[in-house]
Amino acid sequence: MDISENSRIWIYQSDRILSTHEQIEIQKKLNDFTAQWLAHGNQLTAAGEIRNDRFIILSVDEHQAGATGCSIDKSVNLMKEFEQAFQINLFDRFNITYRDNGIIKSANREEFENLIRSGVVTDDTIVFNNLVETRKQLASHWEIPLHQSWHARVFS
Repeated sequence: MDISENSRIWIYQSDRILSTHEQIEIQKKLNDFTAQWLAHGNQLTAAGEIRNDRFIILSVDEHQAGATGCSIDKSVNLMKEFEQAFQINLFDRFNITYRDNGIIKSANREEFENLIRSGVVTDDTIVFNNLVETRKQLASHWEIPLHQSWHARVFS
């Protein structure tokens, strides 16, 4: 993806794996959306992508033009359209995604607490920190051990 590592990002996590067909449809809509995404009449340098069959990531290079409340609202509305069209949930922040022997899995809050109690999830389990704010952070702080993430504070 040809966009600055300093670009601002938003990560939306699906509550389930997206099929190949769904990913193709979503990517097409992301491409159309980012090609015409404006903030106060200024074209945003933006890109959208899907990672790991479940994460939808929007990026905006704010050195060109910054995202505004209205432009962010438009992106949120797009995600709500995806929820409706594909029967997914993209806004559940307590749908925790983690790696179990390299396989990406997710659990709701209660299930994740039980996984910690049973020892299936440990301090070293890799979790996805969807609160990262830039593409640079995405590369270095998105997949991190539980003990280094916000999850550790919530589930301690």
